[in-house]
Amino acid sequence: MEFGVDLLMIMFAVALIAGFVDSIAGGGGLICIPALLWAGITPTQALATNKLQSSCGSFSAALNFARRGLVNPREMGLAIILTLLGSILGTTLIQMLDPGLLMTLLPGLLIAIALYFLFSPRASDIDAQQKIGKTLFAFTAGFGIGFYDGFFGPGTGSFFSIAFVALLGYNLTKATAHTKVLNFTANVASLATFIVGGEVVWEIGLAMAVGQVIGATLGSHMVMKVGARLVRPLLVFVSIAISIKLIIDQYGDQIGASFRAVGLAFC
Repeated sequence: MEFGVDLLMIMFAVALIAGFVDSIAGGGGLICIPALLWAGITPTQALATNKLQSSCGSFSAALNFARRGLVNPREMGLAIILTLLGSILGTTLIQMLDPGLLMTLLPGLLIAIALYFLFSPRASDIDAQQKIGKTLFAFTAGFGIGFYDGFFGPGTGSFFSIAFVALLGYNLTKATAHTKVLNFTANVASLATFIVGGEVVWEIGLAMAVGQVIGATLGSHMVMKVGARLVRPLLVFVSIAISIKLIIDQYGDQIGASFRAVGLAFC
């Protein structure tokens, strides 16, 4: 299948916006996956191609944070390894299991995240008290969220952010920086699986990758300049937006039927 320059430019612009948002609060897939489906590729190809461009974006953001001294990937070795293993396991199992239960639970979990960041006084630019050690964090949050990213995906950045804030006591800027490292790790593991399966649409993926890198670089700079004043409201917005999108995807037909029934009742 061939794609015109106009389509590739649109996908580039979509990825740039998604990269900016994702580097700050996560949720870039909420923008990119619908756009990829609109481009006319299959759902599996959309997921695979999204992993290609999001890997580039998360790498760019992580690199930018590392250069500014907000994160040192060498100190995250165990968390990186366990996130990688979790993502590989999740990507393998998704081909055999029904993710329906997660789809049902996820909106509520994301809304809980939004409420946590909206009302918690600790979700700021000030480090809070650490609840668990980094080794336990790697085995629980690293492996668990990595598994989730490979198994399903939406909201991974939000889950990592809240884990760093709630469990390790990181401020939001520091949590965002560390989240990008583990996001990149999980993305690459899933991407490798999709490449082996031949599902990546390289022409679109590479065009979007360029946009992702630019957007992620701009977004990570913004985080370092503005901090929690930007991250906190965006994280709340993205968490709620993902929740609404998932609810509509899962229950859209029933919701539509209910509204039609109410309309007929008043006619």
